[in-house]
Amino acid sequence: MGHLAVLTGQLFNGISVGSILLLTALGLALSFGLMNVINMAHGEMLMVGGYVAYLTCRFVHGPAGFLLALLFSFLGAAVLGGVLEVTVIRWLYGRPLDTLLATWGVSLILQQGARSLFGAIGVDVVAPHWLSGSVAINHGVLAGLTLPYVRIFIILLTIVTFALLLLFIARTRWGLFLRAVHQDREMAQALGVNTKWVDLLVFAAGTGVAGLAGAALALIAPVTPTVGQSYVVYAFLVVIVGGLGSLLGTALAALLVGLFSSTVQMFTGVSLSDVFLLVLVIVFIQFRPRGIIFQRSRVMKEA
Repeated sequence: MGHLAVLTGQLFNGISVGSILLLTALGLALSFGLMNVINMAHGEMLMVGGYVAYLTCRFVHGPAGFLLALLFSFLGAAVLGGVLEVTVIRWLYGRPLDTLLATWGVSLILQQGARSLFGAIGVDVVAPHWLSGSVAINHGVLAGLTLPYVRIFIILLTIVTFALLLLFIARTRWGLFLRAVHQDREMAQALGVNTKWVDLLVFAAGTGVAGLAGAALALIAPVTPTVGQSYVVYAFLVVIVGGLGSLLGTALAALLVGLFSSTVQMFTGVSLSDVFLLVLVIVFIQFRPRGIIFQRSRVMKEA
C-alpha cells in the first residue's frame, strides 16, 4: 500500500470519527447555546444508546434489526434526557455550577447502573451482514485502500441526521419557536411561546441524537460503562471551537477535530495527539474566543 493510500485511509477514518463527534456534540450545541446548561451526563446518553442497540440486536434478528436499534437508541436516550430535564435541570436554570455538579452525579449513577447490569467488560454489537464488507481499490495510486461499509454508513447516517435537524429547525413550527427562544427568551415567552416545552424538546432531541451516536459507535467499538467519558470531552471541545449554538460551526469543528486527531496519530500515539489537540484548541480560542461561527443572541449576551 502506497503512502497516498495510507493517508487517504487515515483521513477517511478521521471523517468517520468526526461524524460520531458531530452526533455527540449536536445536543450539546443546542442545550448549551439555547439553555446555557452544561450537561456532564451527556456522554452517558451515548452509552445508553449503545446498550439499547446491543439489547435490540440481541432480540431482533434479520436485516432490519440494526435499523430498529438505531430508532430505539434515539427514543431511549431522548426519553431519558427528557426525564433528566424535567426532574433535575429544569429546577437549576441560571445556576451553572449546580447544574454541572448535579449532572455529573447523574453520570456517575448511570455508569454504575450500566456496570451493575452489563458488567465492566464491554459488549459488542455485531454489524448486520449488509455492513460486513468494504470497498476495495486494487489499482492506481490508491491501490490497497479499503473503505469499510460500516464507516461509510456512519458518515451517511450523520449527514442524514444533520440535514433532518437543520430542516426541523428551519422549516417547522417548533423550529421557529426554538430560534425565537434562542434569540430572545423573554420576548418569545411574552409572545406566547411555551419556553418550558421548547427546553424539553431541545434537551430530549439532543440526548436522542447522542443515543444515535452511541448506536453508531457500537458498530466499531465495544460498549462499556465509561464509553461516554471518552467522547464527551471531545464533544465539548467541538462545541467550543464551532461556536455556541451554531450547528454549522459544530459540524465544521467536528470534521476538523476528527481529521486532526487521525492525522497526528499517524506520527504519534493517541495520548500525544490529544495533547496536541488541546494545545491547538487553546491557541485557537485565544484568537477567536467565540468559535468558528458565532450566533448572536440574548442568551449569549447575558452569559
